[in-house]
Amino acid sequence: MAKRPSVVAHRGASEVSPEHTLAAYRRAVEAGADGLECDIRLTADGHLVCVHDRRIDRTSNGRGVLSTMSLEELDGFDWGSWKNPWSELDDEAELPDPDLTKVLTLERLLETVREAGRPLELAIETKHPTRYAGLVERRLIEMLDRFGWAHPRIGSESPVRVMSFSWLSLRRMRVLAPGLRTVLLMDRVPLRFRDGSLPTGVSYAGPSLEIVTAHPEYVDRAHKHGHQVHVWTVNTEQDVRHCESIGVDALISDRPELAIQTLATPPTSPALPVQPQRRKLHLPLRRSQRHD
Repeated sequence: MAKRPSVVAHRGASEVSPEHTLAAYRRAVEAGADGLECDIRLTADGHLVCVHDRRIDRTSNGRGVLSTMSLEELDGFDWGSWKNPWSELDDEAELPDPDLTKVLTLERLLETVREAGRPLELAIETKHPTRYAGLVERRLIEMLDRFGWAHPRIGSESPVRVMSFSWLSLRRMRVLAPGLRTVLLMDRVPLRFRDGSLPTGVSYAGPSLEIVTAHPEYVDRAHKHGHQVHVWTVNTEQDVRHCESIGVDALISDRPELAIQTLATPPTSPALPVQPQRRKLHLPLRRSQRHD
């Protein structure tokens, strides 16, 4: 019997809790997620924080470019109330929970993984382009070294894998920490890798849901080259079933609870995903919801 896909919580349980907050990750852990996913950016004073966007406008009550701000400045903003904008009108509401409103550092998230009490993986996406270029990867390795996770011993694996749309970022990781697993994220499959191969040193393929929906055969191609396939972003029962049926190794979801429940229940009928018009694999694939 084929092993079920692992479920990775995209920015935590971000469908119900503010993305990248400690509360979102704790909810995902409690739900039984196999792994957590985060994006990292570097502050002006050299701290790695878990924030998706280049600007802080969407997910905080502040404005501006994150890389120009210090951690202290970022810590002064509210990073959770955007998810429930009506809460401030509730006179009986409790004081804001810091786990829901404070900017989350990568260090605190790594502590959460270490303290989970069970095996838990962490997929870290480096964001590019950035004004700090390779400094992001160097700071990441320094942080992982503090937890003993940057250079796993022979025969063991770090719970961390590093993901990026940037080949250059993954090459830097290969030089700095050759024992770490890496994932090439793709919203289209580059011509030279449409046979399922990947750049030298890259461990896993990270195609979008759209790619494996339009071209489910890509999963087998990657497997024949010895690569796992980790798909983003899988948020409906139908799409979870589809990923399971074509042999995806990990699915990244805003709704880890739904994904876990779906995989725990035998399907009542074969997965029949809505198929877009078939296209040859050598044609560019249009963008879907970006995981960047």
